[in-house]
Amino acid sequence: MDNLPVIVAVDGSADSERALHWAAEAARLRSAPMQVVHVWPYVTSARAAAGTGDPVLDELRAKLAAEAVDLPETEFRSLSGLSDTQLPALGAEGQLLVLGSRGRGGFTSLLLGSNGMACAAQSSCPVVVVPRPDRGGTERGADGEAVRPAVRQVTLGVDATSDEPGAISFAFAEASRRGARLKVVSGYSWPMLTPPAFEYVAVYEASQQEYEDALGKQLADELAPHRTRHPEVEVEVELRNADAAGQLVEASRTSDLVVVARHRRRLPVGPRLGSVAHAVLLHAVCPIAVVPEGTGTGGDKRGAGSAAG
Repeated sequence: MDNLPVIVAVDGSADSERALHWAAEAARLRSAPMQVVHVWPYVTSARAAAGTGDPVLDELRAKLAAEAVDLPETEFRSLSGLSDTQLPALGAEGQLLVLGSRGRGGFTSLLLGSNGMACAAQSSCPVVVVPRPDRGGTERGADGEAVRPAVRQVTLGVDATSDEPGAISFAFAEASRRGARLKVVSGYSWPMLTPPAFEYVAVYEASQQEYEDALGKQLADELAPHRTRHPEVEVEVELRNADAAGQLVEASRTSDLVVVARHRRRLPVGPRLGSVAHAVLLHAVCPIAVVPEGTGTGGDKRGAGSAAG
């Protein structure tokens, strides 16, 4: 078992409370401890280190106690500094970093807050963003919160032309933990406008069906070792000539979690999100996991891999 904690960022908002409840379940599924972290920009480092007098954590502890919320082994931490700097750095200390889609600050019209974007782009561990239930297409219950799908499902977005073992490993492990089926979604464009140079001749001499068959074989080869490692996971593969982000957003309506690789490094200008990951973070209606490069089997950092997205 990986003894690194599941870390969840809180700020006193309803969004961060949703993230906390999701993180608590994730920690239980992993038999891992949980850290509840509040980054307090207007406090001295000494006071934050003392762990007392943080009104956000004090209020949250009281609320959880009053509601008799069952938490895994939990540590509450108060940090001093800027949240969009401190939170991504916490990825080095945890196996999973969880946030709400927006916090107390910022504009209410934003689909994703700056902290979520910074963590998804920079954290060294997988990041899960829990969206608000008011996103279009969300099925909500009488309490206004999102209703879980009738059938447990983890959806993985993967590019059949890229090597994405980190995201694939994470998705299979998460489906196994949750007793969920895994839906693998892969999109492609035909005709290809800017194919990789080494594929140029082959693509334009092939028919669309031949190209799709070749992608399907490549994708099957990428999934094969993970299927062997997790024979208990039911896998459905959907390879279509369609926009990948749109397919994933649609699939999020019937999923417990959507998993994407972080980015495809086209320019050497530091860490940044790929277009698919960015679009899914903005529009998916279920929690979204963004998996970085170097993430090993099951989503931890014990193995190395390359993840693109």
